[in-house]
Amino acid sequence: MAQHQIAIEQAKENLLACAAFLAGNIKNSDGHAEAMEEIIPRYLEKGEVDFAAELADTIDDPFTRDKLLMRVAEKCAAMDDDEYAFQLVEAIEDSSSQAHARGRIVFQKAIKGDFRRALEIAHELDHADNALIDIALHQAAAGDEENAEATIAKIDFPLARVTALQNLAELYLEKKNETKVIELLDKALAAAGEIEFPEGQIRALINCANLFFDAKRKDKAIETLDRAKTLAENLDSVLRDALMAEIALGFLQAGSLDLADRALDLVSDKTQIASCLVGFASEFHSADNVPEATETLEEAYAILKSQRDGEVRDSRARMAVFAAIAVEFANVGKSERALEVAQENAGEAERISALAQIAQVFTSQNRIELARQAVSAIEDDAQKISALTGVARVKKQSGETESANAFLNEAANLIETIPQFTLRSQTLNELIHLFYDYGNSAKARQLAQENLRTISQIRNSGSRAAALARLADFYERSELVLNESEREILETIMRRTD
Repeated sequence: MAQHQIAIEQAKENLLACAAFLAGNIKNSDGHAEAMEEIIPRYLEKGEVDFAAELADTIDDPFTRDKLLMRVAEKCAAMDDDEYAFQLVEAIEDSSSQAHARGRIVFQKAIKGDFRRALEIAHELDHADNALIDIALHQAAAGDEENAEATIAKIDFPLARVTALQNLAELYLEKKNETKVIELLDKALAAAGEIEFPEGQIRALINCANLFFDAKRKDKAIETLDRAKTLAENLDSVLRDALMAEIALGFLQAGSLDLADRALDLVSDKTQIASCLVGFASEFHSADNVPEATETLEEAYAILKSQRDGEVRDSRARMAVFAAIAVEFANVGKSERALEVAQENAGEAERISALAQIAQVFTSQNRIELARQAVSAIEDDAQKISALTGVARVKKQSGETESANAFLNEAANLIETIPQFTLRSQTLNELIHLFYDYGNSAKARQLAQENLRTISQIRNSGSRAAALARLADFYERSELVLNESEREILETIMRRTD
């Protein structure tokens, strides 16, 4: 067990070692697995694959054990220790997890440019398409265009082949090689015709159209979307309306409001209609047509409000669209409407998300009092802290570091109102790293010590060890050595462990 793999003296001086020591004493299999999911990846980051493998082998839960052994195997491949990587793959019990692990090894070989070895491993897989996609993309990135396309030709399933061609097209978009982008997308369109399921074919066509648009070929984007629309019209699936709404938005982005309206007229689900209209409003706003954007948002809102309970297919999706409408109202400068729509959202998570996003929008518009009003409307203090950190990030991005730190201090003052110690520790961790990144290392260190005290109060042993592992990240990146007070807290934590 892990408690015999960490010396107690080491555990008293290093947070990650202490977390591993504590985890080794956990008798509950779920708690032990929870802790190891945080601890093992951090040892892998240090390159300590042998120790990480030993820790993974102590896990009783087979799913967690296999998942972490997979990560260790991938790290070994990244370190060119393929023999050990495959030994670990063989130790994985679940056959599908084994196959996934081999695929991740292929990915690492492709990253390193060892395409010969990557192809060798891929050819041994029962289902090699995803691995071949990875190889082809990295071959193209390395400038080996001919072999990249030869690799794609080996892909069996048309949908996977289309995905590979689209990935290459994105790569050439970044290189500003529009001619090559069009060539690859034309091949993708041909392969899309071979896709068996119409939903997959429509999705592939929409993705191609988006890439044509990015390559400044609106004519080909519209042509491709029209092909997708024809298929979607005859689709007998719950996905029909969502796909048709996406096609409508694509037509608008490609410059045809008439075609967009025609496609939207074919959508019957009011949630999808409203969602599409939010996209329309965003496009109008980008074109500096604020009146049209505002009118479109009001239309989207009215359609959602008119939706009867019996018409709602997905209540979560409906509430998410309400949130999107509220945020877009903020973007177009309709502050009161934004706050009003956000606060009437029946979904708590969606309401909070909308208010937090609105606060960031107002901050970017330098409307700080409105941003504070949005934050104040959030009742849960943990979520309010998250909203304040979002505002701080916006301030930092605009170069206002002092103001960003002021908002972080506001957030830190609310920490003690979070009753759940595990959540309090997670929130403290976020603040610690932000203060450190924003140049206030003294405040970061103060909160780190407060987090140690918080962790000592977490009753669940698995959550306590996991929290300690997460806090270890800060001490690692800032190269801090535990002071006397922190060592005392750590010893208290260790004494509490059975």
